[in-house]
Amino acid sequence: MFKLRNPIIFVLIISLLAACSSDTSGAETEGVSGDLSFYTSQPEADAQQLITEFTEKYPEVNISLYRSGTEEVISKVQAEKQAGEVQADVLLVADAVTFESLKEQDMLLSYESEELSAIPDQFVDPDHTYTGTKVMSTALVVNTDTVSELPDTWKVLTEESDNVAMPSPLYSGAAAYNLGVLTRTAGFGWEFYEAIQENNPTITQGNGAVLKAVAAGEVDYGMVVDFIVARAKAEGSPVDLIYPEEGVPVITEPIGIMKDTENETAAKAFVDFVLSEEGQKLATEIGYTPIREGVEAPNGLKSINEMKVMDADITELYQAREEDKMKFSELFGK
Repeated sequence: MFKLRNPIIFVLIISLLAACSSDTSGAETEGVSGDLSFYTSQPEADAQQLITEFTEKYPEVNISLYRSGTEEVISKVQAEKQAGEVQADVLLVADAVTFESLKEQDMLLSYESEELSAIPDQFVDPDHTYTGTKVMSTALVVNTDTVSELPDTWKVLTEESDNVAMPSPLYSGAAAYNLGVLTRTAGFGWEFYEAIQENNPTITQGNGAVLKAVAAGEVDYGMVVDFIVARAKAEGSPVDLIYPEEGVPVITEPIGIMKDTENETAAKAFVDFVLSEEGQKLATEIGYTPIREGVEAPNGLKSINEMKVMDADITELYQAREEDKMKFSELFGK
């Protein structure tokens, strides 16, 4: 029988075996440290939860957060550019059209994350300057205490006087995207918005204010992003989410790294985390429809495969966005 004569050697062997079999997560986080500035249009509580989960994995990273509506976030980024130094490292805002504008200005870093293999190609920029992080449709929210017959069409927004709320595209990136898509969709066009305007709608800064107005019974109907309705309904609010039969516009709240980032390593780790299975399951827990294949949508929301998606050419939407917003402002006086 083999007999180990030197106990010191035995201890060394056992130590080496233990090290080889131990958790290697430390190796994954090695070198990921320093300050990281994160700009987003996500609800602040959701952004904070994302930051908390990321920093649990990467405790040496110190993240500062700036949160506002997409249009205000981009205005801040542009102002910083004019001043000669963009402060943001990572940007996560409403839609691909916004990122196309930044890409056109050569403000984004190209990064091909290893996580992209699980993200559908149509949600990934071919040049890898940005990637969708979730699937968010805009649909109808209805107050179930005051509405007995639930609608199934967008036309309800054109039929109700003083009884409709929707977010302004001058503040909300999702609303700006919806405006571009709907005004370029057969059966809608600018006539759709003109008909809404004639009925004196409530125009809010963001989607949250629309939900609040409907839940409080101030109005019965609203145009709003889907996830906040499902979340409110689950918490007991008298609201329901309706996917209209004509279809729904969909945004993917992309993420990208600013070209002049001073912490590229941490920025790339942050993008990887958001797109990873762990990050996408976190998105589901918060209440979003994940974009990663193999991760299921939360209760109350449809997956992308279950939606009838309304869309338009991304280049046309990007080129026409400012003109669309100006026309909206003239129409609604906002």
